[in-house]
Amino acid sequence: QVQLVESGGGLVQAGGSLRLSCAASGRTLSMGWFRQAPGKERDIVATISPSGGGTYYADSVKGRFTISRENAKNTLYLQMNSLKPDDTAIYYCAAGGIYYLGTSPASYAYWGQGTQVTVSS
Repeated sequence: QVQLVESGGGLVQAGGSLRLSCAASGRTLSMGWFRQAPGKERDIVATISPSGGGTYYADSVKGRFTISRENAKNTLYLQMNSLKPDDTAIYYCAAGGIYYLGTSPASYAYWGQGTQVTVSS
């Protein structure tokens, strides 16, 4: 069983930055960040391979967000720069991905409780 605890969300003005962290216990395999805005489905933001050598980004965040992991600390990060109001959502950490850089929520076995990110215009 893997437990995930996210932190780092908050309220920021457009153009600002936030860094999300996800502390994990247990074997995490591929990990990812997803987000869900009110009334919308949970969508992929970024994923990272077990070693950290492979990454995938949604087109909407390419060039602005960076996913990374520190396996010695069993922690996943998401650095978010140049934030836009459209980035407002609950951000979820996921682990236990059964596919390399999987982008579907269904391919992840473990989820954090989510952290709210609100970007004001």
